[in-house]
Amino acid sequence: MKVPLLDLKSQYLSMKEELDAALIGVAESTAYIMGPAVKKMEEEMAQFLGAKYAVGVSSGTDALLLALMAIGVGKDDEVILPTYSFFATAGVVARLNAIPVFVDSDPVTFNIDPAQIEAKITAKTKAIVPVHLYGQSADMEPIMAIAKKHNLRVIEDGAQAISVQYKDGRQVGNIGDIGCFSFFPSKNLGCFGDGGLVTTNDDELIETLRIMRVHGGKPKYYHKVIGGNFRLDSIQAAVLSVKLPHLNDWSAKRRENAALYTKLFIEAGLAEETGRIKFDDKNKVLLPKAVYENSGHLNYHIYNQYVIRVEKRNALRAFLTEKGIGNEVYYPVPFHRQECFAHLGAKDEDYPVANCAATDSVAVPIYPELTPEMIAYVVDSIAEFIKNSDHLPMECGHCDCMNR
Repeated sequence: MKVPLLDLKSQYLSMKEELDAALIGVAESTAYIMGPAVKKMEEEMAQFLGAKYAVGVSSGTDALLLALMAIGVGKDDEVILPTYSFFATAGVVARLNAIPVFVDSDPVTFNIDPAQIEAKITAKTKAIVPVHLYGQSADMEPIMAIAKKHNLRVIEDGAQAISVQYKDGRQVGNIGDIGCFSFFPSKNLGCFGDGGLVTTNDDELIETLRIMRVHGGKPKYYHKVIGGNFRLDSIQAAVLSVKLPHLNDWSAKRRENAALYTKLFIEAGLAEETGRIKFDDKNKVLLPKAVYENSGHLNYHIYNQYVIRVEKRNALRAFLTEKGIGNEVYYPVPFHRQECFAHLGAKDEDYPVANCAATDSVAVPIYPELTPEMIAYVVDSIAEFIKNSDHLPMECGHCDCMNR
């Protein structure tokens, strides 16, 4: 059986007629960039997310870059962010000649650990960038309290978490000063190329965001500030308008798939419950935990990824690939270990949770079109590997792993 990590073809075929009509409509309009389709999508997204304003931009990375530029982050400013995330989170800070300051992860969610943020604040700190990793919210209440205490801006990186609700029901992107989202095709809500979104409820920030999106010109060709080319293509906006009404249903199906994975892993004797952080004989697979599952809110987790942890991750990946099962590591190299940030002098031992996540975590398929038979095949294959893997060497010995 073949189980890809993601199957975008199935999704496309399920709404082919409507998507094709949207694409042709843009072609016939000849309004290819920043046209009516973009304005329509922005209004739909703002309403859906409960935000006062939404601005379509060229990518999730550019959403972060634009947000930081809008709050004035520049040379030698410090921005606090998790060491465990997609590279763009830190890369955009460095592009502005500012300094990314890394914080270790919470051992259950892998989101930024709020308890470690305040110790990183200095006179140069300008902002905090929490990332809502894998499709569930970072713990925003203590983060916002710290930001208020120190008069810092909060930019939410919601690239993997569009529509996700925090424990109090607020949607991510509406809690901090600015929310940033990605519509990369592999996201729960993906377009047909690169695309992103910035949200805010701030009347002053929205004006700055809109001006900076088009090189900083207002009116056109007149520049009081320097922005960038962050405009969104109309085709991507049209695709998103077609897909948006389906997002909640897709997220619900991902939650169903996650629940089935949990059930089957436990029945196979590979795990006892979700949220464990230490391996033992009864927990050979550590399962993800939806920490706000009992909040009573719909989108407590949208499972952009379903990430498990195993002690012999690389060997398992090779085995799954042989069995035709897609898998991926998010992320093998935390920022504090990246060569381009070596000059910052981060101490590896200060980030034990991120180091472990980079060493033993692996994502397995979770997309909505998975069948129960496909999920069972994935679990059975992992059980087969673990049963026959005693002779294989451990892979965690080279890191400061909290599970040893």
